[in-house]
Amino acid sequence: MRRNSQNRSRGAWFNVNWDLTGAGHRGICRSLANRENKMKDFLNITKALADENRLRIVMALRDGELCVCRITELMGLAVSTVSKQLSILYQAGLLNARKEGRWMYYSLAGKSAPSAAREGVAWVRRSLVKSERITEDTRQLKKVLAMDLGDLGKRQCRTRAGGSER
Repeated sequence: MRRNSQNRSRGAWFNVNWDLTGAGHRGICRSLANRENKMKDFLNITKALADENRLRIVMALRDGELCVCRITELMGLAVSTVSKQLSILYQAGLLNARKEGRWMYYSLAGKSAPSAAREGVAWVRRSLVKSERITEDTRQLKKVLAMDLGDLGKRQCRTRAGGSER
């Protein structure tokens, strides 16, 4: 008797009539795609936040927009390295970007960003606000902001061309 009851329950499972041609199918697919997109967004955000330099960039942008040359000066890294880090943060939806003339500016994503991105940035800000490294970066950023943008760009160009500025 037990065997029959197992067969019936298996039979009931496999005899379900799935109508995948109607509106229900589109709803199921949309729901699965939405879950997959949320998972992908979550993974991109967590990967983007899994690097000290990218966290430092997020914290540097907490008070407003910065151009790439100022971020590069603050970080003390090659322009290409900073550009790659900014690209990862941007692709994860954590940053906004705009170009003005020859300068590229970045800021933290605002209200139009996915909620997971906004929550991730808020979490980083809360968690790192008292970090010694972030405190030092904040002091250094004040010095960087006092530098002339044109001079800063020229300085970085000379450094890239093989000169030593630091």
